Amino acid sequence: MSEITEGTEEKKDRFSDLDYDPVSLRDRYREERDKRLRADGNDQYVEVIGDFSHFLDDPYPDEKIERESLHDDVDVVVVGGGFGGLQAGARLRDAGIQDIRVIEKGGDFGGTWYWNRYPGAQCDIESYIYLPLLEELGYVPKEKYAYAKEILDYSQAIGRHYDLYDNALFQTEVTEMRWDDVRSRWIVSTNRGDQVNARFVAMANGPLNRPKLPGIPGITDFKGHTFHTSRWDYEYTGGGPDGGLDKLNDKRVAVIGTGATAIQSVPFVGETAEQLYVFQRTPSSVDVRGNTPTDKIWADGLEPGWHRHRMENFNALVSGVPQAEDLVDDGWTDLIGKMLQRFREGADGSGRSIGEIMEIANFDKMNEIRDRVDELVEDPGVAESLKPYYQMFCKRPTFNDEYLPTFNRPNVELVDTEGQGVDRITERGLVVKNKEYEVDCIIFATGFEVGTGYARRAGYEIYGRDGLSLTDSWSDGMKTLHGLQSHGFPNCFILSAGQGGFTANFPHLLEESTTHMAHIVGHALKQDYKSVEVTKDAEEAWVETIVEKAGGAMGGLGGPQCTPGYYNNEGQPNPGARQAAPYGGGSIRFFELLKKWRDDGDFEGLEFGS
Repeated sequence: MSEITEGTEEKKDRFSDLDYDPVSLRDRYREERDKRLRADGNDQYVEVIGDFSHFLDDPYPDEKIERESLHDDVDVVVVGGGFGGLQAGARLRDAGIQDIRVIEKGGDFGGTWYWNRYPGAQCDIESYIYLPLLEELGYVPKEKYAYAKEILDYSQAIGRHYDLYDNALFQTEVTEMRWDDVRSRWIVSTNRGDQVNARFVAMANGPLNRPKLPGIPGITDFKGHTFHTSRWDYEYTGGGPDGGLDKLNDKRVAVIGTGATAIQSVPFVGETAEQLYVFQRTPSSVDVRGNTPTDKIWADGLEPGWHRHRMENFNALVSGVPQAEDLVDDGWTDLIGKMLQRFREGADGSGRSIGEIMEIANFDKMNEIRDRVDELVEDPGVAESLKPYYQMFCKRPTFNDEYLPTFNRPNVELVDTEGQGVDRITERGLVVKNKEYEVDCIIFATGFEVGTGYARRAGYEIYGRDGLSLTDSWSDGMKTLHGLQSHGFPNCFILSAGQGGFTANFPHLLEESTTHMAHIVGHALKQDYKSVEVTKDAEEAWVETIVEKAGGAMGGLGGPQCTPGYYNNEGQPNPGARQAAPYGGGSIRFFELLKKWRDDGDFEGLEFGS
C-alpha cells in the first residue's frame, strides 16, 4: 500500500475533500506502533509448562475417562476434534473411508469451542458461513453470531452425524508420531500409553490452541487466584456462559489483555465484580455487533447450495473482489464498500492513486470506529485511551455492543499501559507506572501461541523417514505442497493456514483443505497404495511460489507498518514468515488451483508407493 506524504499543493488539493489530515493520521499510526515495539517479540510470553502447566488442565469433564491402552491399527488417525478434525472426518467418510480414529485432548468434540467457554464467547464471523457442514446436517444457526454453547453442541452433532464418536479417543494427548518405513505406518503414541498404527495421519491441531501467558516479572509471586480465559474457572466466579458471575461480588479482579476474548468477557465481569481493572496494552477496534435472531422465513426459503454460495460471496468481498450483493453485510465487508465508493470518487477525477484510495478508505473505516468510542464512553480521557490508531486488519477486528459502555460503570477502571504492558506482578496485585493495583484474582485474556514452532504448538514431535523430525526439516522454513504435505513425511497431512489460502473465515479454508486431503487418501486406499508422498521438486516449486507471491491479498495482514501483535510476529522480523505465508494469489485462486489439480486427475507432484 502506498503512503500518503506531504509535498506539493497539488497533493493537498487531492485531499481537500477530507475532514481530516491523512498525513498526520499516518504519523500517529507510526508513533503508536513504535512505542509498542519490543526486542523480545514472541519471547515476551511464557510457555505453559512446568510451574504453568496447570493452565492447561481441563476443568470441564465430570469425570476422567478410564480405559485400557490401545495397540491396534486404523486407516486414518485425525489429531484434533475441533472444526478441522470434524471436517476431515466428514470428508473422509464422504470418500468411503470407515476406519477413522479422532484423538482429542479435550473431553469431547469442539476444539476451540470446547475450551473457550468464558462468559459471552461468540463467533465473530457470521455463523451462517462460520459453522461448517450446515447443509449436510440440515441446520441453520439460531442467531447471526452464534454463542459458544450452540457451537459446541453443533460440533458434537457433527460427530454424531458422521459416526466419529465410536472410535474416538478423548482426554488423550498425542506425544509422538513416528513413521515406520518397513510397515509404511505411522506409530502414534499418546499419554495414555496407546500405540496406534495408522496408514494415514491428519494433523488438525488448530491455529489457536495453546494458551500463552505474558512473561511479566513476578508472575509466580501472586498469592491470589489466577486462570486463563480458555479454561474459565466458574467454580471461582460462579455463574455460567450467560453471565451471573455472582461469586465475584466481593472480589477485586484484574483482566490482562484487550483482544477478542476480553472484548466479550469483560462486560460480564464488570457486571458483578466489586472492582474490575482492565489492563490494556493496545486497544482493539470494536465495531457494531448487531446480533439478531435467525429469520425463520429466510431460513425456510434457503435453496440448495446456499451455504457455499454465501461463504464464497463473503470470501470474495474480503479479498477485494466486488460482488453484485453483499450477503453477509457486516463490519468485515463494510471496508470493501468504502473502498469501492472511494474508487468511484477516484474515477471521477480526484487524481488519487489506487494505493491512496485504499488507504483513505481504511482511514474512513477506522475513524468511524474511533467516533463510536466517543459515542459510547462518557469519560473523554478513557475514550481516547480506547481508540485504536492503526489500519483495520493490523489486528483482528472485534465486534461488540457491550464492551465500551462497560467503562462507564463506577466499579470498572481502564488501566492504560500506553503500549508497555504491566510492569510487574507482586504478591498482592499488579504494578503499572509505580502504582500497585491490589486484586484478588488475575484473569489472563492473553490469547494463544502463534509464532512458535509447529511441534511446540501441536504438543508433540513428528518423525518422518530416517527419523527426521518435522522441526529439523523445517528449521530453515516451512516446506510443503499446497500447505498440506511435506517431503519426507509420507501419508501425513497438515491442516493449517501456512502456504495455503488465507481467508478470514478459517472453516472455509478447512473445507477446501479436507476435501483435497480426502481426495488423495481415498485414491491411495482404493488403489491399495502403501504410501503417498510429495516429491522434492514439487515441494521446492511450491515454496518458490509462496516466497515469490508472499504478502498478496489478505496474506499481507499485520505488515511491518502495523502495531505489534500475532499477525506480524509481535513486530519483529521473522525469517520464516515469508516462506510460511499464505498463497499470495489469494484464497479464491488457491481454491481454484486445488480444484483444477483434482480435476486433472494425474496427482501431479505426488509419488505413490506400492
